[in-house]
Amino acid sequence: MPLSLEELRRLAADLESDRVERTVSTTDTDKFREAICAFANDMPDNRKPGYLLIGVADDGGLRGVDVTDQLLLKLADRRSDGVIQPIPTMSVYKVEVPPDAAVAVVEVQPADAPPVRSSGRTWIRVGPRKAIASPDEERRLTERRVARARTFDSRPCAGATTSDLLLDAFRSLYLPKVVAADVLAQNQRTADDQLASLRFLEPSSGSPTNAGMLLFGLDPLTFFPGAYIEFVRFDGPTLTDPVLDSKRLTGNLLTQLQELDNLLPIQIRVSRGSAGAGLTHGTVPDYPLAALRELVLNAVMHRSYEFTNAPVRVNWFTDHIEIQNPGGLYGQVTPQNFGRVSDYRNPVLAEAMSVLGYVDKYGTGVARSRAALEKNGNPPPEWAFEVTHVLVAVSART
Repeated sequence: MPLSLEELRRLAADLESDRVERTVSTTDTDKFREAICAFANDMPDNRKPGYLLIGVADDGGLRGVDVTDQLLLKLADRRSDGVIQPIPTMSVYKVEVPPDAAVAVVEVQPADAPPVRSSGRTWIRVGPRKAIASPDEERRLTERRVARARTFDSRPCAGATTSDLLLDAFRSLYLPKVVAADVLAQNQRTADDQLASLRFLEPSSGSPTNAGMLLFGLDPLTFFPGAYIEFVRFDGPTLTDPVLDSKRLTGNLLTQLQELDNLLPIQIRVSRGSAGAGLTHGTVPDYPLAALRELVLNAVMHRSYEFTNAPVRVNWFTDHIEIQNPGGLYGQVTPQNFGRVSDYRNPVLAEAMSVLGYVDKYGTGVARSRAALEKNGNPPPEWAFEVTHVLVAVSART
């Protein structure tokens, strides 16, 4: 619920509070992110929201700013632009201050899965100021997260040890993308500490988490037999037609996603388009690569690895493609709000796919795939939601 004017005045006047950041600038984008990150980490363990107040001076005075819709949208976009990882829970709104002023409020909830980072740095509140967390403070945040972990990918992988991980891949391919270079240069922490801080290792047991095994495992299929992508191309419109080609993309997710990026482009066929104003013919693909990539990545990111040995399936027919992932809709997503509301069965994997550049912005993949299909002249995708799986069918451009 938005702050009342009385609550706003009280928070603004409490100059020693670790739950309030004040500014009269509307352009300090990096400082906004740092403040959001610090409140999400909730180092003092208040378990109450923190507030970024834009239009409040350092002395607590309500000076006000021009709170436009554009400003509110810019602030809201800090949540999902990929710089802050994992995604914070926050709301943005305007509080009128009579007679003619206004304050923009960013209300940030404590994260269920700290540490939260902005541009690879873990920001926290130390009394009324913010600071970069020390290794010991990050360890405390990690331990707090482990105590609250609920999702499958946050839990320890039974029977696994760090010897089952490709630590060189973690250090060379992943760590530099999520932790700032200067922080890494000064970092004296062990590999276990680094893995734990990113939710890839459960510190009390020393076991990799399920996310760590899926991303960096030597052989994830030993622990998750269905953790692969099965591609089949048929010479016809049905499953009973002859198989032209089939591939099983195995290994860890780093490997699978790289192989997927190599596989999809060579499957797309192009034809000559009609002559344009310049009397030249362009080439038109039967499917837009961007749409197919989004849909398969969506299947990988949202699939269930529990209680099933089924893979993600990509069945490529002569007139359409079907992409199926194990597990029905998750959390607050329903068939009615699908495409408008997002929830994450595997939030650690979702964050990792964003860090690696496979997901540009959370919650927009379905919309982007629809837009790419429409632009290419393909019919819109058709979705089927079952208890055991989600299936999307994409028809070829005719």
